[in-house]
Order: sequence, then C-alpha cells, then structure tokens
Amino acid sequence: MRDFARLYRALDASTSTTAKVASLRQALQSAAPDDAAWTVYLLAGGKPRQAVPTAVLRAAACQAAGIDDWLFEECYQVVGDLAETMAHVLPHGDLNMPAGADDAAEAEKAEADMPCLTSDHGLAAWMREGLLPLRGLDPAIQSQLLRRMWSGLEADERFLLTKLVGGGFRVGLSKGLVQRAVAEHAGLEPNEVAQRMMGYTTATRQPAAEDWHQLVGAAQGDTLLDHGRPYPFFLAQAVEPSNEDRLDAALGPVNDWLVEWKYDGIRAQIVRRGSGVWIWSRGEELITERFPEVVQVAMMLAPGTVLDGELLVMREGQPAPFAELQTRITRKTVSKALRERTPVVFMAYDLLELDGIDQRSQPHEQRRTALERCLQEGPFDVSPLVQALDWEALQTLRQESRARGVEGFMLKHRQAPYGVGRRKVEGGGVVGWWKWKVQPMTVDAVLVYAQAGHGRRANLYTDYTFAVWSRAPRDEAEVQAVLQAIERREPPSPDGLSLVPFAKAYSGLSDEEFAAVDRVIRRSTVEKFGPVRSVVPSLVFELGFEGIAASTRHKSGVAVRFPRMLRLRTDKPLREADTLQSLKALHASGE
Repeated sequence: MRDFARLYRALDASTSTTAKVASLRQALQSAAPDDAAWTVYLLAGGKPRQAVPTAVLRAAACQAAGIDDWLFEECYQVVGDLAETMAHVLPHGDLNMPAGADDAAEAEKAEADMPCLTSDHGLAAWMREGLLPLRGLDPAIQSQLLRRMWSGLEADERFLLTKLVGGGFRVGLSKGLVQRAVAEHAGLEPNEVAQRMMGYTTATRQPAAEDWHQLVGAAQGDTLLDHGRPYPFFLAQAVEPSNEDRLDAALGPVNDWLVEWKYDGIRAQIVRRGSGVWIWSRGEELITERFPEVVQVAMMLAPGTVLDGELLVMREGQPAPFAELQTRITRKTVSKALRERTPVVFMAYDLLELDGIDQRSQPHEQRRTALERCLQEGPFDVSPLVQALDWEALQTLRQESRARGVEGFMLKHRQAPYGVGRRKVEGGGVVGWWKWKVQPMTVDAVLVYAQAGHGRRANLYTDYTFAVWSRAPRDEAEVQAVLQAIERREPPSPDGLSLVPFAKAYSGLSDEEFAAVDRVIRRSTVEKFGPVRSVVPSLVFELGFEGIAASTRHKSGVAVRFPRMLRLRTDKPLREADTLQSLKALHASGE
C-alpha cells in the first residue's frame, strides 16, 4: 500500500500530464505484476463495489478516535471529504479494540481468516485479502476489521484504503493517460493498449498477474475474434458556438461530410462473434442482459460483425425521451411488461468489423456503404443521412432537432478512419467526427440549498440546489413575505407562493464566482441538514440543461438532464425568476 500511496501523492500533486505519465510509468516498472494489474484497473476508472456502508465507516472512525458523531460531523464540514476526515481524526498506532461479547467469536474467526496486512504489503494483497472480503459481513465485524487494517497503515495510506472501501476512489488521471503510460512501459502503441483494455475496468473484474501480462505482452495478432470484447469507442469533438456561423472556414465544404441526426440514447457496440452476442456501453460496461430484445435480433447478424450505434426507445418512428430509456439502464433482469412499456431498438451508424476483419482503418464513407449493404435486409435500421446544399441549410434543419427528439447533428468526414477516443485521427485538421448540438434549454432559477464541494473545493460551497416559483409573484411585497417566512423557518402555505426545488448543479462558474457565492451562502444560512445548508434566497442563476421530462419522483413533477450553471444573473431580481409553469411549458413544447 505504501507504493500505491506514493504514486497517488505524485499524481495528485502535479498538473502536468507528462509528469503524471512519467510517475505512473515509473511505478509500473517496479511493481509486481498483480499490483500493476490493480493499479491500472483503479487509475483507469475501475470501481469495486462499496465494501462497507458509509454509516459503518463513520461509526468505526468515531469509535477508534474516541469522539462523538457531532464532533466528527463538524470536522467533516471543515475538511469536506469523508476519507480525509477519517485520516485526520484517527490516532496513530494500534486501533484494535476488543469486540463485544456477542460478536467476540465471530470477530475472532473473521480476524483469523484475514492476514495481518501492513504498509509493506502490495495493492493486490490489500484488495483481494483485505478490502473485498469485507463486503457482506456483519457491521460489527466490519468495524473490528477496519480498525485492524487502519492500524497497519500511515495516515495517507488510511485515506486511500477508506476511499477504496467506501467506493469513492478517484484521481485526476484520464484513461487515455493511463493507456499512454502502459504503452510507454510496454513499448506498444497507445491504440493497441486501448484495444486490449476494453472491458478491463468492469465492476466485477478482479485483476490478476495474468491480466497484466496480457495487457503488456508482445503483439499477438487480433485476439478480439475469440472474445466478446468491443473496440475502443471513437468520440466526437464539439462544434463551438463561436464557429457555428463560419463552418465553411472551420470545416470546409459541406460535401466533405456525411451528416446524421445526433440521438440521445445509450451509445453501444453490438459484438456478434462465434455463437454469441455482446452489448457494450461507451463506459465499457457489459449491458447484454438488460436488452434481451436487441440480443434476439442481433443473433441474425453474421458472426464476425461489430456494429456501433445507439440504443433508443422508439415510439411511432421517433426517439422517446431519454428518461424512458433510463428505466432500463439499472435493470439486469427485464420483465416482459417493462419491455412492452419501453421497446428498445438499436440504430446502427458504423461498421467496425465484417467477416471477422477489422474495418476501422477504412474511410468512413466506405464503412458507411458496407454498413448499408450489410443491413440492407438485416435486423437493424441504419441512421439516416441528412442532405443539405450548404451549411446554412443545415443550420435551418438543425432548428427542428428537439421536435424530432434528437440533440442536433453528427458530422462525419467522408475520409475519416474510426479512431480511438477524442484523439485526432491521423492527418490532423478537421478530419474526424464532430457533434453539432442545439443550444441548451435555459431557465432562471433561485439558489435555495448549498453543499460543500470536494477536492480543492472542499472548503467552499459549490454544489447547489435550485428552485423556481410555484407561480408568478404578484408583486415585490409577496416575494418579501416568502423570504421572511423562510428566515422564520416557517413551512410554505399549501396555496401560497413558494419556491419549488427542481435541479442540482455544481459546474459552470469560475473560481472567483464560486468564492463570491460561498460568501453569500455563509452569511445567509438559515438551517443545517448534515452537510447541506438552506439559505435565504437572494441569487438568481441562468441554468442550462439538455432535456426535461415529467417525473413522479420529484416534488416539482419534472426532471432535467445534465443541468449546469451558465451564469450568475446579478441583473435579475428574485421576482423575475422562472416559474414551475415555465418548466412545464418547456416540457410540453420540447423546446
């Protein structure tokens, strides 16, 4: 654990991508194969399931530190990170405590089954023999074993262990940089490593030395044909709003591009090899079991076929809101009734493998022709092409996006190969894929709750809850009456004017703006609910979001997708913030 903690400190302390890659490469060179396998898994985004509930973690830390929960909570409010708070409050040395009489025998057996791990043990030993066995144990036994494990570690190592146990581990390192470091270590091309790592970070995986050897071994030819692994996904660059009026200069002639509608579904690859079908999400999660109707249809494809496309709920030939598809995402077993309520189809838009042969190096236009031929009488529809004489005509068509249930356009250069991630394809320039999305929906909303952020923003209130008026205020006096009632902690009148929370957002402001808002929050706090503060409303923000849907789970009756702060409206008084009717009108109009 000591070596992993040293690597984490180096990665967390640097903002240089070159330095981060060098630190990881150096760590991999000296790591044992099973430790290297776990290091790459965790840094590339692998997340083992939470081994111990947060409440048990907090209680164990309070008991080991000999402090009350209220004092721990006060410390947490200052620090802003649960694992870091625990690392600060836990005393040095042996934290073992005798188990209660009822738990003594079970605790003794659990401790006997778990080796005495120390800083000298590698990451793999800590994961396999320390962390993973905790899951499912009685909370009292979990607490006893946690104290034993903390005893063998220094403060920064305790911090990392607690992050891993609680399921909250993350570090400022992209998967692409991890792949680059592994590639430099092994003398391979980053694209080769990216391909080998597909599926490497699934939640159920427990990496081992064999996985590491397969990851960094000499090129062995195309091993994908023997497995259900997908190819690395090719991602699009975003067309900046500042370029929308001069796309001729930015992207060249419109005829150089194949244009498709951009769907708001689940990006996926269908892999048909041997006698099986696998469906992979862009997040490298295997989601085959959640879409049995798609699997059934995909079996009609010839073996040795891999398609890229979008999973959608379709109604009357038009994509349904993403909220309907969302009901299928978390289900591993899907009932017949749910399949009938949310009929999912796969819209294909690229052909990555045909007859077992990798097609990614072929120009997009050629792959598109092969895709249409492959699916001419096949099981899936091909994303239709959008025809236009010039960019201005496309701009006009793009205004129909929300009415069509889509997010805008995908622009794909005719000569573009299928790349990896958002890296520029060979040849540079504008050759590649671009997403030209419609501008977000917007409302003016009022800040009503705030919570401290994480990491470098742990001491600032940066996570906000926003509300709109239940109806338009009659005058300023009515607004002031609402604010005075909030200050007196009086519940709103059922039939009177009130502020209705509907969204949370934590991104979009500069550091200076966050600091200014934090000062307002601290001097206008009304109540504290754990880490959350309610405030006397005084600030209006313009919020942007990608979509809006009816929701029975939210008091407002609506849910917005990807909300973020566009700007602080210092020019707008509270009474001019939007209303619940405004939100519902957006939902009704789709605009």
